Amino acid sequence: MKPRVLKTEQDYAAALAKVGGLMDAHPGSPEEDELELWSLLVEQYEKQHHPIDPPDPIEAIKFRMEQEQ
Repeated sequence: MKPRVLKTEQDYAAALAKVGGLMDAHPGSPEEDELELWSLLVEQYEKQHHPIDPPDPIEAIKFRMEQEQ
């Protein structure tokens, strides 16, 4: 699969698989460059199709307090 703009969930799933296969890339290698490119494509798709809203500040504080117990 060649890098391209991700438009469907199938594109997204294939890109995630590609990223997973490149996770062991050595620094400075062509595979690392390819990993960076695929990661950017996945990140952009996630921002558009799977946005994560920031947490409610009060709930975030409560969660953090529970984690300290």
